Amino acid sequence: MSKYSALFEDEDDVFLGTPMSKLMDIIFSANNDVVRFDLENFMRQRAVMEILLEEHLGENYFEKVKTLEVLRGDDIEMKTKSLAIELTGEIVSKSE
Repeated sequence: MSKYSALFEDEDDVFLGTPMSKLMDIIFSANNDVVRFDLENFMRQRAVMEILLEEHLGENYFEKVKTLEVLRGDDIEMKTKSLAIELTGEIVSKSE
């Protein structure tokens, strides 16, 4: 992440903002049924991933996840932004 990244993530700017702030804007303004469907789908996918993690890393997978968050924080931040953009796109495309 560049030291100038914050310059391009103004939450109050309709065109810039952070991916997460834009996702929140969409969640609170889009069709409620669409948002519910996509959030339920997202949670179902999260449940599947947690089951896979537990099966492959054991019951203490959460500690390994926390360690990974520290060791690869920039990668986690980029993936979080990517997921926010993806979910925003899914909601917007279904709301048109």
